[in-house]
Amino acid sequence: MMAAASEMPAKVNKHALIHGVVALALGSLLWLLPQPAGMQIEGWHLLAIFIPTIYCIVTKPLPTGAVAFVSLTLCVVSRTISLEHALEGFGYEVVWLVIFAFFIAKGFLITPFGQRIAYTFVSLLGGSALGLSYGLELSDVLLAPLIPSVSARVAGTVYPIVQSIARSFGSFPHEPSRRKIGEFLTLTTYQCAAVSSAMFLTAMAANPLLAELSRPYGIELSWSDWALAASLPGLVSLAMIPLVVLKLAPPELRSTPDAPRFAREKLRAMGPMGRHEWIMAGTMILLLGLWIAGTSINLSAVTATMIGLCILILSGVLPWAALLKEVDAWETFVWFSILLVMAKYLGVYGVPQWFSNLMTQQLRGVAWPLGVLALTLVYFYSHYFFASATAHVSAMYAPFLVVLLGLGAPTMLVVFLLIFASNLFGGLTHYSLSPGPLLYGVGYSDIRTFAKVGLACSVVNILIWGTLGLGWWKVLGYW
Repeated sequence: MMAAASEMPAKVNKHALIHGVVALALGSLLWLLPQPAGMQIEGWHLLAIFIPTIYCIVTKPLPTGAVAFVSLTLCVVSRTISLEHALEGFGYEVVWLVIFAFFIAKGFLITPFGQRIAYTFVSLLGGSALGLSYGLELSDVLLAPLIPSVSARVAGTVYPIVQSIARSFGSFPHEPSRRKIGEFLTLTTYQCAAVSSAMFLTAMAANPLLAELSRPYGIELSWSDWALAASLPGLVSLAMIPLVVLKLAPPELRSTPDAPRFAREKLRAMGPMGRHEWIMAGTMILLLGLWIAGTSINLSAVTATMIGLCILILSGVLPWAALLKEVDAWETFVWFSILLVMAKYLGVYGVPQWFSNLMTQQLRGVAWPLGVLALTLVYFYSHYFFASATAHVSAMYAPFLVVLLGLGAPTMLVVFLLIFASNLFGGLTHYSLSPGPLLYGVGYSDIRTFAKVGLACSVVNILIWGTLGLGWWKVLGYW
């Protein structure tokens, strides 16, 4: 017993303890300081809880859901937010849209339908390294509307196929052979994930958060509006990314005639599509149709997703017990609901408006095009300091939105620039998008190459979305 007791301190998570103490000290200091002029005391107290919350989401001393729950409890105990208001986030439509989409994404993991899509594109386009990368890109884009977890989509479906193909060509991680084709495919897959996440409201968990944070400012974003606005610049970015990576991390194997044969062998081994796969395919087509037509038939994206989920449950594709065990979905449900409530009451207490007034005074006399350019770049490249899109969006989206609107910039132009930047900055580093640590950790590429390719792709994406995107949104009448 004595020996066991003496070993207990060694089990303490020093990382969690250090960051927990830092967060507590930071929150206590802010709470005790007098609020800045022009800010309500409730807003200052909520900010004193919110800033340490974001710090903990980035440093991860605890899981994100646990961090959010502790923060919500502090809000209630300190009477910064009433219990009734603290719990209202669990009833938001957008929260349920995310969790239902997570459940539907489970169908792509239970059935081999997602892998079948990827292997089909590889069999059609995989005759060269460049064609292979485009085939994998198309697979990711096709799956993106229905899989809101980038990790599940990329790390769970697309990247295992990348590894299988690379190894079939004798390209192995942590060896010089990684440059044969493994590095090139890894980097293009990662950069593509940032773009495909930007193209659909349901492609990443932070996207519905962006839509909900825009509502208090009179901005309503439907699934179809989002997809239409992202379609042209997104497709052009997807066309350019493999060319950029090809220049910066060229594969030794440019011709891959065996890849289509490899993919066809995998498809033959999988056999013909089974009943559950056909149901998944039909449900996917139905959902895309309902989401696109939602505004014209007065059907919300949440209701459409509920219909699709019911089809999968009643047909037996998704066992109810499997959904109850979907940890990522319920984890997202908790932190998403809580962050929305905290963000809402920061707005109610006037914190974004206070920040806007402060920044607008500093930018007085600056023409709105110049202000939009400068602040969007600051918003984009500040992601170097974040390891979570959710943390970045929660902390910075609403304040930057209010500041840019205060400069007199067109509303939808500002909204689209910020929400698409909130996805595209995911390709900056090996840690800036959730699948990044896994793709880097496999060992096909090093940090320097990840960073070099990430910076180059970020410049290309900014040029495309900041020029072609603006023109496209003008044609669509958004500004």
